[in-house]
Amino acid sequence: MIIVMSPGTKEKEVKQVENRLRELGFATHVIVGEEKTVIGAIGDKSALNSEGILNMPGVENVVPIMKPYKLVSRELKKKSSIIQIGDVKIGGPDLVVMAGPCAVESEEQLLEAAHAVKQAGATVLRGGAFKPRTSPYAFQGLEEEGLKMLAEARRQTGLAVVTEIVDTRDVELVARYTDIMQIGARNMQNFRLLREVGQTGKPVLLKRGMSATIEDWLMAAEYIMAAGSP
Repeated sequence: MIIVMSPGTKEKEVKQVENRLRELGFATHVIVGEEKTVIGAIGDKSALNSEGILNMPGVENVVPIMKPYKLVSRELKKKSSIIQIGDVKIGGPDLVVMAGPCAVESEEQLLEAAHAVKQAGATVLRGGAFKPRTSPYAFQGLEEEGLKMLAEARRQTGLAVVTEIVDTRDVELVARYTDIMQIGARNMQNFRLLREVGQTGKPVLLKRGMSATIEDWLMAAEYIMAAGSP
């Protein structure tokens, strides 16, 4: 459900509507636009008296969202999101290139790659400190040592950092070092991991899982947004 606020609505009135929705058991997501503010209300719509909300000060309209995904729907937010990390704007008119080694193997290897990709025009450095492998005997990544190397590469080059998170137990650790949390294709439907990552407040790069439909992909993104990711 989308609650559309009238142009020029005061912040106090938005807060009143948001508080009322929460009293009714809804999770809320406020989006402030250039002209209007909208409130996404996620929950059991049978508990919502649309007429009662519509009569609250500042409310212009109450619109149902028909798709199974709500927060990532264009019905809730028509304009494209722009994610800003330092001077980098992802989602704007400029192409953002994220480049770097598949796996962080050594500080020398990573720093050489970081300087090379920056010189080539990339603005985000990618590198895996945790590597999900088909074989349990294959190299699984340098883990925290690799994260420290990524942080050092960021310090030396000014590049933002994106790295993959593969386990809920490592979410807090990875969030300390990276600018963007990456969910790999194998974990696109690891719903507990999606929730945990969403709670960090970090931007999330969500890869589409193997054989996943577009709706599957969007529903995975919904888990991240519903957990609190802006």
